[in-house]
Amino acid sequence: MAAPHFWDDQEAARTVIDESNRLKGWISPWKQLSVQVDDLDALVELLEIEEDPDLEAEFGSGLVTLATGVESMELRTMLQGEDDHREAMVTINPGAGGLESQDWAEMLMRMYTRWAERRGFQVTVLDLQPAEEGGIKNATLEISGESAYGFLKAEGGVHRLVRISPFDAQKRRHTSFASVFVHPLVEDDIEIEVNESELRIDTYRASGAGGQHVNKTDSAVRITHEPSGIVVTCQQERSQHKNRGTAMKMLRAALYQKEVEEREKAKEEVQKGMSDIAFGSQIRSYVFQPYTMVNDHRTETKITDVHSVMDGDLDPLIEAYLKKLGAVAD
Repeated sequence: MAAPHFWDDQEAARTVIDESNRLKGWISPWKQLSVQVDDLDALVELLEIEEDPDLEAEFGSGLVTLATGVESMELRTMLQGEDDHREAMVTINPGAGGLESQDWAEMLMRMYTRWAERRGFQVTVLDLQPAEEGGIKNATLEISGESAYGFLKAEGGVHRLVRISPFDAQKRRHTSFASVFVHPLVEDDIEIEVNESELRIDTYRASGAGGQHVNKTDSAVRITHEPSGIVVTCQQERSQHKNRGTAMKMLRAALYQKEVEEREKAKEEVQKGMSDIAFGSQIRSYVFQPYTMVNDHRTETKITDVHSVMDGDLDPLIEAYLKKLGAVAD
């Protein structure tokens, strides 16, 4: 009879430790900024007594470091949403347009992977369905790192690409769309009730590149939550059991996000015009020809170096979103 209490106590202890670590993550940077301010004050006092080029250079360098730290802290203060501290699940789907949109969806997947790597976050591919001719039919990524969802919620919506198509022999300019859905990754501290009788679970043979890696058994899993119509799939593992576990994790995240959205319909109405997940209502455009420009239509942030953005340099766009719309979005 004592076992349940033991596990309950362990879970409670883990929750307290996680909360303690989260608070330390806020306190430590403040202390570091305070020390930097004190050091700069000391340098000012010394410079008032006597001019010294070396001390002036040290003061200038310290001021730049302090400004960077303050800006970083300012950004963190905008991550105050209930789920902003959580890790993220990112799903990418191509729009109409066949190969063009499928290639664009794959480019976006690489962009988010590179962004996560720049921040030291871990990326796990939960589901990936390559398209026959190139690109992807869809992909779901788990991005693990502190406040991954808080940052990536800025990316939810329709992304528009304008370029000279590498697949068009006549070198015409094409416009492609892909949608990005971002959910907070649901942890065990949130109760999401899933009634097994409401699930339709299908298994099928996983697709692959061919050759010796093609699965010979029905290891891929598709779960349909019939009341909501939510469908998740996973075929990354050779084990049907592992794929089912991952698919259930994806389903819980999607159901949690749906519950949050239903709870905050009033706030969604405020945002409807700027974040509607529908083609033709893009949140951002990426133009490669006849000029290069990334334009976020919600914040009017424009970046001419489209290639750096595609290589994962998303922070200026995310920061602009959080500063202008973060409070509305929470």
